[in-house]
Amino acid sequence: MPVSIHPTAIVDEGAQIGDGTRVWHWVHICGGARIGTGCSFGQNVFVGNKVVIGNNVKVQNNVSIYDDVVLENDVFCGPSMVFTNVINPRSHVSRKDEYKPTHVGRGATIGANATVVCGHTIGEYAFIGAGAVVTRDVASYALMAGTPARRIGWMCQCGERLLGQQGETTCQVCGLAYRLTQDTCYLKTVP
Repeated sequence: MPVSIHPTAIVDEGAQIGDGTRVWHWVHICGGARIGTGCSFGQNVFVGNKVVIGNNVKVQNNVSIYDDVVLENDVFCGPSMVFTNVINPRSHVSRKDEYKPTHVGRGATIGANATVVCGHTIGEYAFIGAGAVVTRDVASYALMAGTPARRIGWMCQCGERLLGQQGETTCQVCGLAYRLTQDTCYLKTVP
């Protein structure tokens, strides 16, 4: 399936976009961006030059993905969520050489209006709740909420909340088994 680009979108020369990706109204993709297959970019999305995006990534309306952000396969970015790239911005001080990288692991979800402060890693299949502000690294499978975001539970790969905080648990929806400790969640088996 070919790439689909809406006539109002701007895709700069040099951008690499994989098959089956859909680019909707008023999107701007810079020339250095590398984007995988089967992605979707909603209205008014911006993708910077030094951005790497995996396969099957869904970016909803009004999201800006600035330089030094990496989104692995199957990441979901909710409407109007925010990535930053400088810790201490000032209009009168150029800090383009101080960008901090942000890495979002496979299958992670970032909810609507959430903010991810640069320089952090979001683990695979983590779930950042709507409006949360991520100010530190996030463990794989962690369910994060609040300002600043804190872990309030664990999430299954299928997107359902896991029961319990420690020990062994099984997803009540898909049957995947996990081992929970105080600070980590590990997948035990695949059905």
